[in-house]
Amino acid sequence: MPSKTVTVGSAVGLHARPAALIAEAVSKSGVPVTLATPGGNAIDAGSPLMIMTLGAKQGTEVTVSSDDASVLDRIADMVATDLDAD
Repeated sequence: MPSKTVTVGSAVGLHARPAALIAEAVSKSGVPVTLATPGGNAIDAGSPLMIMTLGAKQGTEVTVSSDDASVLDRIADMVATDLDAD
């Protein structure tokens, strides 16, 4: 499965709001997407709770994987963006 490694951009890391926004985008895409931290197991990015279990703080590298290149790019961009910024 193609993947892309990005750095978490949200100031609070992948916590409640960023996790919910990412999971919603994955669910709407209809395509499986996984997230993983170095040395960790891949989790289903369609679940905000699973995203929060990564414990990924700002600056943590996260590998985003999906068979759909456009979805992969979109979710990777979301992980790298500060989703808490107004």
